[in-house]
Amino acid sequence: MGLFDVFKDKDDEDDKGGTEEINFESFQNQDNSSGTEEEPEPKQETTSYSPPAEETASSSSQVSSQIGIEALMDKRVKLEEAIDYVGLMIKNLKDKRTKLVKNIEDESVDIRNLKEKLTKINQFIQDENEGLQQLTSKRSQVEKDADDVGNIVYGLRDKISEIDKVVADEASRIKSFKDSRSGSS
Repeated sequence: MGLFDVFKDKDDEDDKGGTEEINFESFQNQDNSSGTEEEPEPKQETTSYSPPAEETASSSSQVSSQIGIEALMDKRVKLEEAIDYVGLMIKNLKDKRTKLVKNIEDESVDIRNLKEKLTKINQFIQDENEGLQQLTSKRSQVEKDADDVGNIVYGLRDKISEIDKVVADEASRIKSFKDSRSGSS
């Protein structure tokens, strides 16, 4: 397993919203092991004559190996890659946060619109309730007027009945008077 195998396929999981823990201990262990182990020295060819430049190059690579400069340079490269990866993770988190902020703002606008609609509906209901109260009051007034008209009608009917009775009594007297006169003649 390579040093940055830990970081592979993490982007797919990051997109799913999961959080990743990077195993930096394995990163340090790999770096420490590469720093403590000496790299195998390059084999020197045994020839009868070797130019002095090659001796200098080979002795400088031996010195570099012994000091650990190559391991240090490898470690620096790996750290740069790790920092770049962490930077990418931060960028992805910022992008996700930006999307969340936008989604929340969109939901906020939608909820404000719904709240305005509900306020209008509530106002409509209040207006309708007031209208119903006015209609109820008008109906009560009309009902009272109808009762008054009914009482007037009953009063007039009673008066007409009395007049009818008086007229019937007078007609009966007149008839009896006529009958009594016709019978005496």
